[in-house]
Amino acid sequence: MAKFLIVEARFYAHLNDMLIAGARAALDEAGHHADVITVPGALEIPAAIAMAAESGRYDGFVGIGVVIRGETYHFEIVAGESARGIMVLTMDGLAVGNGIITVENEAQALERADPAQKNKGGETARAAIALLELREKFAG
Repeated sequence: MAKFLIVEARFYAHLNDMLIAGARAALDEAGHHADVITVPGALEIPAAIAMAAESGRYDGFVGIGVVIRGETYHFEIVAGESARGIMVLTMDGLAVGNGIITVENEAQALERADPAQKNKGGETARAAIALLELREKFAG
């Protein structure tokens, strides 16, 4: 049993609840344990994962958040930089699933977050599990 940390940017609570439910279900199904922490926004997710990784308490990570396009360029910065931060962590060897969904509107977010629809939370947790298994394969 591996221990995962779900790091959520809790801006859209109702959407995050669905993403977390999907992630927890996938981790439970695979026989893993998960803790959840909350950060202010999607840009803080990679930093929180890096800090948690330094603690040595977790085997893998799931980043959860929702970024909905607004009227300013801020959407592109948050979407791109949060994804880049997570990619850097994975390139450094961490097992991280990127569940920061970036969408045009709340209807698209709902479809992706809902475990009964696209279930991006579950998909993200399964990606983190796959990376952990791959890392273990190459280590052994």
